Amino acid sequence: MSVSFLAPAKINLTLDVVGTREDGYHLLESIFQSVNVYDVVTVRRRLGRRITLTAHGCDCPVEKNTAYKAAVAFMAYTGLKRGVHITVNKHIPQQAGMGGGSADAAGVLVALDHLFKTNLTEEQLCEIGLSVGADVPFCIVGGTAYVTGIGEEVTPLRPLPDCQIVVAQPAEGISTKEAYAAVDNAVILARPDNRSAMTALEQGDLYGVCQQAVNVFESATELAGVADIRRRMEQYSPLCSQMTGSGSCVFAIFEEDDPNAEACLDDLCRDYPNTFLCYPCRGII
Repeated sequence: MSVSFLAPAKINLTLDVVGTREDGYHLLESIFQSVNVYDVVTVRRRLGRRITLTAHGCDCPVEKNTAYKAAVAFMAYTGLKRGVHITVNKHIPQQAGMGGGSADAAGVLVALDHLFKTNLTEEQLCEIGLSVGADVPFCIVGGTAYVTGIGEEVTPLRPLPDCQIVVAQPAEGISTKEAYAAVDNAVILARPDNRSAMTALEQGDLYGVCQQAVNVFESATELAGVADIRRRMEQYSPLCSQMTGSGSCVFAIFEEDDPNAEACLDDLCRDYPNTFLCYPCRGII
């Protein structure tokens, strides 16, 4: 018996670092948005107690893969001693700030809950997920949400109005550790006004949300590819453009009927092969 789920990527409409805990974890304030770029997560029962994994499109060692870690954490939390095989088909760009690893972990937790009928609450699944990665709780909840703490505090918000989102990935990347170090050492001149962004969401004001699109990692890391992509995106007059997460994918938001989105997509595809058009979505399906 097996179950499959589609685990979506995310972008950060806003992203601010507001402090550091005593244990070194950074405190965030961010508005997350799920988008319809999906990894496919399939979990099936197997004899014995072993957890095995096949991850297509990912060369991460099994023991370090978030999908595998999520299964181990699930079994420990529930006390189950069951064998499973996990298959992940990757479509979310890696090392991109789009939460691909966290999405896989969330998909595995939801799949295991369905497979073994453990009937865990969303809060319990998020508790397990947080032990795997800071973005996993949001990936379980999905949709549009205000995320604070280290990622464990997820407050669902009114969905982002319909729009088109062009995403492009530059050739160069940056590790999460390097990105946080850059933020720690940078003078941050612009920060998002999350309260204003949430008010705009409540009013269904896409333009108002986009006016608050600021990511403090972008100015701190200063990646050349990010700057080039943003410059070219801005030629097509999006409502906003910025880097997502700690990098390095860049997105631009357009009105749902704006033909400039396709023109922007075509332009960037010529130099950035990993460029695509996506839309807001609600979470794991």
